[in-house]
Amino acid sequence: MSLALSLDFQYKTSIEKLWSALTDSSKLGKWVANIHTGEAMENNFKPEVGYHFQFRTQPSEYWDGIIDGEVLTVDAPNQISYTWNSGGMKHTVTWTLQDLGDGKINLHLEQTGFANVQAVNGAKYGWSKWCGELEKVVA
Repeated sequence: MSLALSLDFQYKTSIEKLWSALTDSSKLGKWVANIHTGEAMENNFKPEVGYHFQFRTQPSEYWDGIIDGEVLTVDAPNQISYTWNSGGMKHTVTWTLQDLGDGKINLHLEQTGFANVQAVNGAKYGWSKWCGELEKVVA
């Protein structure tokens, strides 16, 4: 059985600025960081369907520090999805942006493919922390 994570975040910004923070490699490096050290993850992300990318950080005794992915869909500035392969687990991450008006954007995260609740809870912690950093990037 595959489990999923679903989270929503609201930001006071423009949809274009939030889209850029989700898809521009240099901006991703400002908010996607090593959860333990806070050090930004190097990445070569490009919002192009079929593009293979990596996020890289210092390995630990529990993890090699590499996330591999492939961009699956791009519908700028509304939705992007990609695979997220790490630690022998393969997930699909989908971001959906919705303009709520009055300068507010809802960012919906759907991550599927979890094998157990512990992994879902770990991802929830990680994305919540990262999306707090994302708020600083789009402010």
